[in-house]
Amino acid sequence: MHARAVAATTTALLGTAALLLPAPHARAGSDRPTVIAHRGASAYAPENTLAAVDMAAELGIAWVENDVQRTKDGELVVLHDDNLKRTTDVEELFPGRAPWKVKDFTAAEIARLDAGSWFSPAYAGARVPTLEQFVDRVELHHQKLLLEIKNPDLYPGIEQQTLKVLANEGWLDRGHLAHRLIVQSFSADSVRTVHKLKPAVKTGFLGTPSVADLPRYATFADQINPSHGSISMGYVASVHYYTGPHGRPLEVFTWTVNDADAARLAADYGVDGIITNSPDVVRDALPDD
Repeated sequence: MHARAVAATTTALLGTAALLLPAPHARAGSDRPTVIAHRGASAYAPENTLAAVDMAAELGIAWVENDVQRTKDGELVVLHDDNLKRTTDVEELFPGRAPWKVKDFTAAEIARLDAGSWFSPAYAGARVPTLEQFVDRVELHHQKLLLEIKNPDLYPGIEQQTLKVLANEGWLDRGHLAHRLIVQSFSADSVRTVHKLKPAVKTGFLGTPSVADLPRYATFADQINPSHGSISMGYVASVHYYTGPHGRPLEVFTWTVNDADAARLAADYGVDGIITNSPDVVRDALPDD
């Protein structure tokens, strides 16, 4: 879409706020959106497991998203919920430990849990991976990682710890930082902390800030990553107007898009990436470059 048309659409959809925007950059989403496998290819394998990473690789998907929590004894593990109940057999193995919070279990206890049977008997015995195990598997497939820091208020210092693990596993070298790693969170404070600790890391804020607040987010976040139901062409264009901390237009990765029609709509809005449980469906729905 031409810049003049984008500006007109932005003005129409966002009213007077759009009139206050600076002259637009070239649209960051001018190419085919990147497809990101949400918690791995989680429509086809148990989420956030090594099997889900393997499935994404089998489907030819370069980007994998995951979630990081912390155990009682300080190990970082890959799990979406702050408790173990939904995706493991923790209730059977530890029946007296309700509410089964991740932070109340040691890494050794979590390593005993079955994180696959809830999804399918074919995945019985799959484990909750540590962050080290997860990034090593992503590296094995030469994939890229969109890492979400979950519930940082529950885990003081998790940002620094996450960066340390990434550094130890070789993920903070020039190549990974330039092309293969993004760290995101729903917590603006957490994203800001990551940026402050390691300014070279590309960061994303999960949410839909108001257009008026975008300049503030652009000081520490390279991406604004909203749910797909909360965006419009005008909003995406507004995000693209601003320059992030690494001197490039802010990007938009939207979530969680699992069907072809929604994928095409998001692409029409001009998003830079689409996070999906069904990455093959989204990939096949998008027009070729």
